[in-house]
Amino acid sequence: MQISSATVSDRAQAQNFEPRSEATALAVPRPRSVEAVHGNSGFHWVGNGFFVSSYFPSEELPSERVSPFLLMDYGPSREFPALGSGKRGVGWHPHRGFETVTLAWEGAVAHRDNAGHSGIIGPGDVQWMTAASGIFHEEYHEAEFTRQGGPLHMMQLWVNLPRQDKKAPPGYQALLAQQIPNVALPAGGQVRVIAGEYQGARGPAHTFTPISMLDVQLRAGEELTVPLPASYNALAVVAQGRIASGSTSAGTGELVLFANDGQSVTLTASEDTHLILLAGEPIDEPIVQYGPFVMNEVAEIRQAMLDVQRGKFGPIPPDAED
Repeated sequence: MQISSATVSDRAQAQNFEPRSEATALAVPRPRSVEAVHGNSGFHWVGNGFFVSSYFPSEELPSERVSPFLLMDYGPSREFPALGSGKRGVGWHPHRGFETVTLAWEGAVAHRDNAGHSGIIGPGDVQWMTAASGIFHEEYHEAEFTRQGGPLHMMQLWVNLPRQDKKAPPGYQALLAQQIPNVALPAGGQVRVIAGEYQGARGPAHTFTPISMLDVQLRAGEELTVPLPASYNALAVVAQGRIASGSTSAGTGELVLFANDGQSVTLTASEDTHLILLAGEPIDEPIVQYGPFVMNEVAEIRQAMLDVQRGKFGPIPPDAED
């Protein structure tokens, strides 16, 4: 069963029987401090179409500090020349035990899986694929974009699933730009709410555990405050510009990890800034990752490999086999 952050919030309120004074209800949530600022890990190619930096997992950002997120590959804007023939991207490969979330700002990526889903991820779109019990998929630059060339700017996240949901049926959410609420800020910035809630706007993504995913544009001098439960892990990736939180600042290509010591995240832009804010309730379970499989036990990884060999992830469409 999928659990939205609204459901969790309603449950928490129902269990809180202590009366709240008006002053408490109107109090500004305590802002979190910055635990650390991390740079990227250098760049590498995924297939022949995605030039990215993997910010986590890493020794500096262990799984318990970024959970429920497992991996982040960020590809800043990069110009690709026109290609007369052939494809750029990653061919058919399996996944089990988690979700992939792809955000695009420039260019276009074509996605297809062997459960019958397909789509184009264009500027402003988000594609949320639930691998869960097992799926094959492929990701290539969209055909027209490949032939014409141009800039590609994207991010892919892996989001963990709780043990009870790792064997759920595969799923697919195509979240088009026009479906994502856009909250205008007083100084001219904006917040696109992909998952979770901000100022009454709720993101269209359905999640298994409480997650907040905000795509933010801030004007120079503009401040953003986002209330978050102290239990949520929270981080911000600066795609462009510079922000400050308290006495700590971070610029283009840096990731800000927040401590779990307050009920809000406050950021101030010192120049026009684009950032992605990620937060969520940690999944307090063992993680065993081997390549494209993320489970709780080593035996489950072995089983995933056997299931692929035995065809239990389903067939690859014949017209797409290499």
